[in-house]
Amino acid sequence: MTQAKDLPPAPTLPVAGLPTVLGALHDPVRLEMVRRLSNAGTAVRCAALYEAINKSTATHHFKILREAGLIERLIIDGQTYQRLRVAEVEDAVPGLLPAIVEAANRAQG
Repeated sequence: MTQAKDLPPAPTLPVAGLPTVLGALHDPVRLEMVRRLSNAGTAVRCAALYEAINKSTATHHFKILREAGLIERLIIDGQTYQRLRVAEVEDAVPGLLPAIVEAANRAQG
């Protein structure tokens, strides 16, 4: 049974155009979220994707990434997860995610 506090699955949007995708990735918080999702290679619980910001700010960043078509929200066992839409983004803007994630990983290390 779905609890009242569970969010409905967000509709999956098509991957936006390059300017919108780059705009979404331009923010350091969103870039870090995408980096963590990419490195995990699977859906990740929302709270594991951010630090030093509050939940409402994280929700705003997730919305920007969803609207750009980069991620989708999943509800698994009543928990909210985010999944990076790797194949869809690769089809829309080939090579972008691997290049950006590689650069972000280098910057972290």
